[in-house]
Amino acid sequence: MPFTKLTQKDKQIILQTARHAIQYGLTYSKAPILELNSYSETLQQIGACFVTLKETNQLRGCIGGLEAKQPLIQDVADHAFAAAFKDPRFPKVNPIEEPMIHISVSILMPAEAMTFSSEADCLNQLVPGEDGLVLRYNGFKATFLPTVWEQLPEPQSFINHLKKKAGLSESFWSDEIEISRYKTINID
Repeated sequence: MPFTKLTQKDKQIILQTARHAIQYGLTYSKAPILELNSYSETLQQIGACFVTLKETNQLRGCIGGLEAKQPLIQDVADHAFAAAFKDPRFPKVNPIEEPMIHISVSILMPAEAMTFSSEADCLNQLVPGEDGLVLRYNGFKATFLPTVWEQLPEPQSFINHLKKKAGLSESFWSDEIEISRYKTINID
């Protein structure tokens, strides 16, 4: 995966681009369309990310995509804009608070399907702090980034909250539940 070779400059540009997308959104109410040729080859590779915004250590927005569909740097800009202005859980970021917003970008590595015989088996395979998870069951779907382990460090609690986020009961389990795990490269 090309993103494991991100330079410090690439990481700086990712954060600058996310900030620019929010500032651009304040003026133009849309995400900027980037001139891709002005970015490194690595940042032009197709990639997927989540952009998380925090204000005084409290979540202020988080939007991303699980599938790589466009150049990573454009994905960063689009999701930074969406996290600031389209996350339905929060009001739009305003010009006064924008400078106080802390931005972090999680670049997703390809997900791998987990195989397990029970919920206990699944829990035993998890690597707290490293695994991001995608849960799918009969039209229900949710994901947690690896950073969510900071708030939910116990595997059972992590899985229960993920089920709840998907719209399922915390106690629900079925042999038909599908769980994939992925790693991220975090930039903040």
